[in-house]
Amino acid sequence: MSRTSDNGVFDLAIVGSGFGGSLLAMIARRQGRSVVLLEKGRHPRFTIGESSTPLANLLLEELATRYDLPRLLPLTKWGTWQQTYPEIACGLKRGFTFYHHKFGHRFASRHDRSDQLLVAASPHDGIADTHWYRSDFDHFFVREAQSLGAEYLDEARLRAPSWQDGKAILQGERAGRPFSIQARFVVDATGPRGFLHRALQLPEAPLDGLPPTQALYTHFSGVRRVEELEEMSGAMGCAANVNGDAEAPPYPIDDAALHHVFDGGWIWVLRFNNGLTSAGVAATDALANELGFASGAPGEAAWAGLLDRLPTVRAQFTQAVPQLPFLHAPRLSFRSGVVAGPGWALLPSAAGFVDPLLSTGFPLTLLGVSRLAEAFEGNWDLPNFVEELSSKLQTYATQTENELLAAARLIGALYANMNDFEMFSALSLLYFAAASWSETARRLQKPHLAGAFLLSDHPVFGAQLRACCERARRNLSPAERRELLEQIRRAIEPFDVAGLSKRNRRNWYPVDANDLFAAAGKLQASRHQIQHLLDRCGFSTTHGAAV
Repeated sequence: MSRTSDNGVFDLAIVGSGFGGSLLAMIARRQGRSVVLLEKGRHPRFTIGESSTPLANLLLEELATRYDLPRLLPLTKWGTWQQTYPEIACGLKRGFTFYHHKFGHRFASRHDRSDQLLVAASPHDGIADTHWYRSDFDHFFVREAQSLGAEYLDEARLRAPSWQDGKAILQGERAGRPFSIQARFVVDATGPRGFLHRALQLPEAPLDGLPPTQALYTHFSGVRRVEELEEMSGAMGCAANVNGDAEAPPYPIDDAALHHVFDGGWIWVLRFNNGLTSAGVAATDALANELGFASGAPGEAAWAGLLDRLPTVRAQFTQAVPQLPFLHAPRLSFRSGVVAGPGWALLPSAAGFVDPLLSTGFPLTLLGVSRLAEAFEGNWDLPNFVEELSSKLQTYATQTENELLAAARLIGALYANMNDFEMFSALSLLYFAAASWSETARRLQKPHLAGAFLLSDHPVFGAQLRACCERARRNLSPAERRELLEQIRRAIEPFDVAGLSKRNRRNWYPVDANDLFAAAGKLQASRHQIQHLLDRCGFSTTHGAAV
């Protein structure tokens, strides 16, 4: 039977009501636990971190199915989202679009497509990924948690917790009145350098290989689509393939996570269906300081200064109007030196943050929610429950730390090669190979083949990923650079289920069912099993197979 609290004593206190905290609250209620969800702000509210991925949507689907949360299932695909919750704003994400720019020059749109990378994530809109308009999305999740019996306290100002008789004491103020609650376990879902990190004075730990970066961002109206720009016409298709036939991009290039990459940083452009576009820049300290991110002047000046160096991007934002003041993040990367302790744990989103470059935040958070949920499935009524949980928490902490470090290594290597787009693209395909392999393995009910995020614990791929990233951060001779490109291709091939090893695709990677059928043996699967996967997940062989 589900438990509720009528005396201020809860099984679980979750601090922070973003989607991760609210989702864990829903799961805990389904497990029969009493839950209080604490929020210092008030929904709906603006927050960054908006682009989903196939793996993230699959993880959300798995959690919604496992813990009987059917109202969340429509949110895992664009088509069902639009049919079920058209009032919740979101964006259509068919893939990842990357364009490489040089300061002071218009986008080159080279015939061989060596200055662009398009990786499709779905074969058609119906099962596409989404950008989550977090104001609506997080608010919906909070309401769902409340409907399942979680107590929700917003505008709550908390003091540092204390522990007494195996329970956490959380005291604070709300609406001018003091309050005090007790909980057997506390989860911090407040984000980097959040509540428990500050309250417990936890140390920070380095993310080796990742340069210090800053961000400047807001929401705009009036952002033009790339396909409207005359100088981008060469990127729209019209280029001939090896057979002399005209090709079109594997998806509408703006219906994606659009990245403008340049030496020292990158700009994201995420379009929502409510007329708004999320856009911002992440840049190394050297470039951010040169542009005046932290000068104290309005962010528009630094943003305009950056666009002056990128003529094609400036054309995309000619009619754009910021709808909120620019926000400056003076330090993007973060890693807590401690992830869990007796009676408490940080969600991955609170344990660390790398960079939004590859949309790694959602899958890392959802993996953490899944692991904590499994850890909580023990008997809370045992007097030594916290002690029984300790070994699971240590495993959770180790997995969280290792995955953050793996993501940091790869993204650090990408930052080191933003002026070498051939290397940048090759390194990016390591991510797409690991992500597509993991999603396909999980859809085939073979999670043992997926392992950790980025396959970072795989004895072969994990070791190659680490080696390639470490080499990519060095100053390489031309011969060493060619060797590394070949090493990356060799690392990808045994795990390639999406045709990423096909050089004749010239940086355009569509979703093609034939790639998945050809890779069946790698996944220890039959052609029949692959076909069943396609049918079950809504993929059509006339469109291809999404991975």
